[in-house]
Amino acid sequence: MEAETEKILENIRAKRKEQKISILNLAVNVGIAHSHLYYIESKKVVPSVDVVVKIAKALNIPLGELIN
Repeated sequence: MEAETEKILENIRAKRKEQKISILNLAVNVGIAHSHLYYIESKKVVPSVDVVVKIAKALNIPLGELIN
């Protein structure tokens, strides 16, 4: 896995925790299974660009915050 991809996945988890949102609540808002989000945050699955965009929207943050 590319270092940039790992950083995005780490940022997803960090932003979710900053906002004190559970994996279940974020997954519901994104429209994916909570187990899928767990695997994304655990770096076992690389999400599609569409899912990353939906996660950013659900967290109410600019996409760039997940990428940088």
